[in-house]
Order: sequence, then structure tokens, then C-alpha cells
Amino acid sequence: MAWESRDVGQERLKFVVRASSGKEEMKALCDEFGISRPTGYLWLKRFRESERLEDVVEKSRRPHQIATKTATNKEQRVIELRQQYPDWGAAKLAVLLKREDLEVPRITIHRILLRNGLVREQDRHRGAQRRFERKAPNELWQMDFKGMPATRTGCLPLSFLDDHSRFLVGLFATGGTGGKGVQQCARQVFERDGLPDAMLMDHGAPWWNMQGTSGWTWVTVWLMKQGIRLYLSGYRHPQTQGKVERHHGSLETAMWKRPKPEGKSWQTWLDEYREEYNHIRPHEALQMAVPATRWQPSRRVFQGDEVKPWEYPNPALVRKVRENGGVHLDGRSYFVSRAFIGEAVQLEYLDDSRMVVWYCRTAIRELDLRTGKSHPVDNRELQRARSEGL
Repeated sequence: MAWESRDVGQERLKFVVRASSGKEEMKALCDEFGISRPTGYLWLKRFRESERLEDVVEKSRRPHQIATKTATNKEQRVIELRQQYPDWGAAKLAVLLKREDLEVPRITIHRILLRNGLVREQDRHRGAQRRFERKAPNELWQMDFKGMPATRTGCLPLSFLDDHSRFLVGLFATGGTGGKGVQQCARQVFERDGLPDAMLMDHGAPWWNMQGTSGWTWVTVWLMKQGIRLYLSGYRHPQTQGKVERHHGSLETAMWKRPKPEGKSWQTWLDEYREEYNHIRPHEALQMAVPATRWQPSRRVFQGDEVKPWEYPNPALVRKVRENGGVHLDGRSYFVSRAFIGEAVQLEYLDDSRMVVWYCRTAIRELDLRTGKSHPVDNRELQRARSEGL
């Protein structure tokens, strides 16, 4: 019996009436009507649970509610926001839509982006799952230059990023890694937002001299004089500065997808980006809050260049760095760094054969009392071991 040659609804009613009588075998009845036994039992169940025969007729699979203009508007708004922020993903766009009282699930936004060809293959990745951060704003700032491709000239961005809040404290369009330029940028940030307790940077210019015996530079000495602890990341381990590196990844994406318009200065472009990054752009690591909600300026006031001499706790072991960059102890001279010539440093015993040299609150060198030699020190480990700085 061909189904297409008769009324499907009527045939279904005939089937359930005969099946409900119990007088016919279900298999033979299903074969006669050209349906499977599971389908036959489903129709029979529906018939027994219904009040009218008409209820057995299969309901239309067409949605009860046709896609409305509101749904179309939501999709259009997703596309508009993506075009406005082409470097933002579905999670961030969902937050912006919610601010506009438009509830659109993240997966729906992602599907809209995919459907409209707005997601590159290389952008389909999972974010970091494990994160570490300082407990409060200004406990640690990360500072670094962002490398630029050869095709993008005229600007080398310098970033100051708060570890706790991810707040972009400063973002400057510098012309290079010169120490004077870095000092001017840092001074501007310090005067406006105060001093951090500590700063983290890599072994790069101008805060580290790869050609020098000790590495320290006048820029790092100037920062230490402000009472800032300095930490250096491990060699060839950019993940130590993971937060500022991730920020630079976001900055690169923005530069690529939203290039600087002709005639606009790099500093103006970076200022607008910084405002967006701190106050508009949701951040996954902050549960989609913006960095500004977790940031506040430091209470430690910048003293300028007229800084009082640092007071060390053990005057008996305070030494002045000589013209050769060394300090004198028990008839021996130990090299420290020429960057600290004329500065007072504190010596501290680690054990019977080792001492560490501190400048203000930063460990700068380790002395070997057996050999009379000195070598660089892992100041991150030493300063973590101290509950209080000098």
C-alpha cells in the first residue's frame, strides 16, 4: 500500500483503531501499513493517551514560532559589534550585548560569526586554563616592549601592565629602547598613578645590558632608588611575563585588524586602544569584567629625583660601591656592578660562605666568600624567601 497515494492522517487513524482492538498481530498490521513496529507502538501509545483521535495525527515539524525580526536584529548586532571590534571573540561580544539588554548565548554568537565568515582558522583556540596573579593592584607591574614587524614602522610600543587587575597603566609609542625615553614614560606613569611595590621585566635593553659584566643599567638603578623591587624574568622564558605577553598578542591582533588610519599618530591610536582595553573590553581572566573595575592608583607617591638615601637595617654591613664597581669586605674586593658606582649597598649573609648584595629592596649580586668571586643572583627566589624587604 503506497503511502503517497492516500491521506496519511486517515491511514494513521485506521491503524490505531485496529491496533487498539487487540485482535490483530502488531507485526502483520505494521507490515500492512508499511511502518516499523516502533512507529506502530508510538502511534498506539499516543492514541491511548489522547482524548481525541485527531491528536494521533503527527504534529507539524514547523517551528511554533517563526524567527522574528528581533532574532534578525540580534544577529545583525552581533555582526556590527564584530566589525567594530574585529579582534574580539564571542565571549567578549556576549558581554557587550548583555550591556544592551540583549541576551545571546556565547555559542550562538560563535555560530553567527562562523556563519558569516568572521572567524579565522588560526583564531579558533582555547585560552589558558591556569592563571596566577598578585592579590592586589600595584603589588607588581610588568613592563616590556612589544616587537613590531618590519612592515610596521614608526612606533615601538612600551607597556606597563598591572599584574592583579590587568589594567594597562601605560602604553607609549616610543622610537626605540633608549633609556631616556623609558625613563620619561615611567616618570609620566609614576606621577599620575603612583609607584608599584615591584616591577617585572626581561633581560632586554634598556634595563639590562647583555654586554656588561653585571647587566644592571642606570635605568634599573633609577627605578630601584624609588623603592621599587625589580624582578627579572628567566632567560628565553617570555611566559614569566605571561600577562604582558598576552596583552601584546591582543595588541598585535588589534593592529592587524584595525590598522592605524592615515594621518593619525601612533600615540593617539594607542591611547584609544588603552581606553578600550581598560574600560570596555571584557577580560576572561577577570570573569568578563573590565580591568578598570579591579584597579586603583597606588598610594606610594613618586618622589622624583630628590630621593632620600635608603636606610638599611644593618649599617655595619653597608658598603659604598667603588670606582671599579666593587665592594671591600675583610680585605677582599668583590665585583658588584659599575652601574652602582658611588651608591651604598647592603651585604647580607646567606650562610658561612655566601653573601647577597642588596641595593634598596632588590638583590643585585651574590658573593662567594671562599673564592672571592661574585655572580648574578636569582633575585626572584631571594625576594620570595623574604617576608619583608629591606
